Amino acid sequence: MIIDILSLFPEYFTGPFDVSIIKRAREKGLVSIRHTDIRQYADNKHNRVDDRPFGGGPGMVIEPEPVVNAIDSVRDKDSYVVYLSPQGNLLNAKKAKMLAKKKHLVLLCGHYEGVDQRALDLKVDEEISIGDYVLTNGCISSIVLVDTVLRFIPGVLGHKEAALLDSLENGLFKGPVYTRPEDYKGLKVPEVLTNGHHAMIEKWRYEQGLEKTKKVRPDLYEKHIHEEAIKEK
Repeated sequence: MIIDILSLFPEYFTGPFDVSIIKRAREKGLVSIRHTDIRQYADNKHNRVDDRPFGGGPGMVIEPEPVVNAIDSVRDKDSYVVYLSPQGNLLNAKKAKMLAKKKHLVLLCGHYEGVDQRALDLKVDEEISIGDYVLTNGCISSIVLVDTVLRFIPGVLGHKEAALLDSLENGLFKGPVYTRPEDYKGLKVPEVLTNGHHAMIEKWRYEQGLEKTKKVRPDLYEKHIHEEAIKEK
């Protein structure tokens, strides 16, 4: 996969992609992450790319021309252009798996009060949000998106089934996890996890995940119960 990130601050990404799992994925050639400074496509000597919003209001808006030109500089026939925005479709496991199938992702990071709508209408395939809150810029959102998408690229994780067994993959939280020692300050590992009976272990994990989902995210719990009821019909 090739990922192009378009932003006003390419230096923002120094660090997150240079350590741990993503670093190894880059070293193995599983993903190439490239950065483009939108200011390079400004049409003035001061590299200014923003202006006051029409209709009034606070803040500044990024002009359409530099954004369109920046996207065009990296786009090809396989590109899928995503604008990171709190007004977009919610990023979840299903969305991440869909994006992981793309050969080329172009991630446009919003700044200030956002990007001129005309640039989005002309060049963006989808707006995606990482949650119902507003951040200071879209760089943070793009880091989150890259991290969750790459988990579904074959070879990125050490265990190929890890992403498929994680929380929310089946719409539920996963059960609690334990490791040695078996007894820590009087708190013991549940006996079911030490008996070697895999069917019982999976049943216990499912039930624990179901219970926590019901307590913390009743919306996901009700959705899961509804979907299971449909399957049984």
